[in-house]
Amino acid sequence: MRRRVGGAVTALVIGLTGAGVAPAARAGEPAANPVIIWDRNAQTAIWDVGRQLPWEQGRSFAMVSGAVYDAVNAITGKRYQPLLTAPPATGRESIDAAVATAAYRVLASALPAQADRLREQYDQALAAIPDGPAETAGIAVGDRTAAAMIAFRVNDGSTGDAEWVIGTGPDEWRPTPPAYAADGAWVADQKPFLIADPSRYRSDGPYPLVSAAYARDFNEIKSVGAVDSTTRTADQTEAAIWWHDRNVTEWQIKRQLAETQRLGVLQTARLFAMVDTTVADTGISCFDDKRAWSFWRPVTAIRAADTDGNPRTTGDPEWTPLLITPPFPDHPSGHACATAARMATYRTYFGRDRIAYSAYSEASGTTRYFRSFSQGVEEVNNARVWGGIHFRNADLQGQKLGESVSAYITGHHFRKLRS
Repeated sequence: MRRRVGGAVTALVIGLTGAGVAPAARAGEPAANPVIIWDRNAQTAIWDVGRQLPWEQGRSFAMVSGAVYDAVNAITGKRYQPLLTAPPATGRESIDAAVATAAYRVLASALPAQADRLREQYDQALAAIPDGPAETAGIAVGDRTAAAMIAFRVNDGSTGDAEWVIGTGPDEWRPTPPAYAADGAWVADQKPFLIADPSRYRSDGPYPLVSAAYARDFNEIKSVGAVDSTTRTADQTEAAIWWHDRNVTEWQIKRQLAETQRLGVLQTARLFAMVDTTVADTGISCFDDKRAWSFWRPVTAIRAADTDGNPRTTGDPEWTPLLITPPFPDHPSGHACATAARMATYRTYFGRDRIAYSAYSEASGTTRYFRSFSQGVEEVNNARVWGGIHFRNADLQGQKLGESVSAYITGHHFRKLRS
């Protein structure tokens, strides 16, 4: 079972897998993994400084990881399908320089307000690389893959002004307390990275309001998801807060897996690009699904239960969830969509479900430990109910959507071209 302690993340498993592992450094590879370093730098730019909201972050991480992957893949001999491009390379280029350049150029383009800070960080990275032809050539490869990514995302819908339809009747979404905000509708209109049609992954939709299944979900979250719930345990409260942390714990997990599973630079770049593009496209499909169903949130449903026509539900006009409800419709759960997509991609990449991992949350002040990828999905589904912000069906349908997007991307992209 999980153990909960405060403090730094502890590496739990170190072992080889069949997913293309490598020792700490192969001949010609940097001793420190630059892909992990620049993923941390990306997190600093995107969240720590940039404060991009969860529904904005997917695009940014996918752009960085995609450009980095294409650069590393080109230098190491184009062993896998490129995401966008494979610049000519001899294999003698500096991978450190290529990774730093690809990541820096994308971040500076996506976050121009941080241009000076990012330039200083980039200059420091280059200063640690010996001057010479390898550095110069690595910079050139990184420049080309970054340019391809930046061009690919021009006018991609990320600055759209779409708005959610606000309803007033039973089951129709409307802004929720305390902020009564509406945000993120434009995500549904973004251009995907790899999937062709976001609506292809349409969920089965919410339960009918008059159904016994709806009443079951309603009564569950009304009891366990309330801010003053007497049925939610301390561990469930912690889990709800842990999974809701905007300093997303799953970023730590991604890097931890690369380290504990001893992935080389190419394999790390491939994993990160695969995961991040899958999460980005899952988010687009998930928000397209939210727009299609436009289903009310639990706080609205419970306060207005006298309008739902279901004799098995009873309203409470003062009911308040443990967590603050996000500013868009309930169905499907965005966090369940994204986490299921991540975990399914890890499961496919490593070829097994049972790999241990952990992460620390500043919001809860604790580290949570997991034995398998499926355990993480199960807990996030529960956590959104325990937090009072998603009906269970929204979580389960989100899981199906995320797993479907992952299955398509891992089955059609990033495939091996040669040994």
